[in-house]
Amino acid sequence: MRWKTSISQNKDGGLQIRGQQLLTLIKDHSFTEAIFLLLKGKLPTKAEDAMVNALLVACVEHGVAAPSAFVPRVVASTGNDMNASLAAGVLTISKYHGGAIEACMNTLQQDAEPAEIVKSSLEKGERLSGFGHKVYTDADPRAQALFTKASELGLGVTYITKVQGIEAELASQKGKKLPINIDGAIAAILCELGFDARLGKAFFILGRLPGMMAHALEEMTNEKPYRRLDDEDIEYTG
Repeated sequence: MRWKTSISQNKDGGLQIRGQQLLTLIKDHSFTEAIFLLLKGKLPTKAEDAMVNALLVACVEHGVAAPSAFVPRVVASTGNDMNASLAAGVLTISKYHGGAIEACMNTLQQDAEPAEIVKSSLEKGERLSGFGHKVYTDADPRAQALFTKASELGLGVTYITKVQGIEAELASQKGKKLPINIDGAIAAILCELGFDARLGKAFFILGRLPGMMAHALEEMTNEKPYRRLDDEDIEYTG
């Protein structure tokens, strides 16, 4: 079986990644630069590198109540190793938790204007991913921080303007404020950086993994086996 790849090769006595020597990357470049190189095929500018770093930091942790935090802890509490605990955490990332980035990127990459996008979604009874939050009902401070960072770095504004336009149209047409959440902000910025929408969930996973690691390790270190629901937490409906 023959495999074709443009990602890496062994050449001139060493591994090259997208034409860059691995040893040179180790010596002169950051992890986020290596991520950008792998996914985009070129090293980022300083602004792009700083923006990707900020995106990952924004994803890193959001409390033990998040599925991607408590699920790894439950799995770790039954005696599983770190890799199994992290795999369980990764599997929590889906439509309603961390998975809205990809869907929002697809929305933003449509040719339609914000007013048309919102009108169509309301007519179809579909929810637009990347807007609204259970806790941050007025504004998601994480999203605002990312937009501020993007502005400071001189990043493009095409998709940021569009996602903000959709937010305004939702308030106008729906009569209810649904602020851009962290997923919507990340989606807009990933679009500005030219990333494929299919990488949306993966970016969230990449950023959240250190948080999962910390929770799983804390569970292994400090808690006794194993996590279970108390009777008062269970409501029988039969």
